[in-house]
Amino acid sequence: MDDRFQYLLLMGGCVLITLPLEWVLGARVYRRPVALLAALTPVVIVFVVWDVVGIIRQHWSYNPQFVTGWRIGLMPVEELVFFIVIPICGLLTYEAVGSVGRRLARRRERRPHA
Repeated sequence: MDDRFQYLLLMGGCVLITLPLEWVLGARVYRRPVALLAALTPVVIVFVVWDVVGIIRQHWSYNPQFVTGWRIGLMPVEELVFFIVIPICGLLTYEAVGSVGRRLARRRERRPHA
């Protein structure tokens, strides 16, 4: 396998692993695109700025063996993908846990008390 695509494949794997949370557990993250965009925008802005400043100040760099070479300005595209994918996976997990919790609470409320 070409090492340059490992990072992007990992991000794809993260999306695939958490995708069932949308439908199976009712996370409803992708079904609310405006709320998703509102949640992602500040995170992406802060971390893109942070990353670009780190690159300019030479606090870190990226091994060309493990990135595609595609860039958005100074930043490898893999970094932008990370800043979008990981928060979405976190939101999916958070919303799925909340959905399961609400279902369990409703189930407890319906049970007759002994």
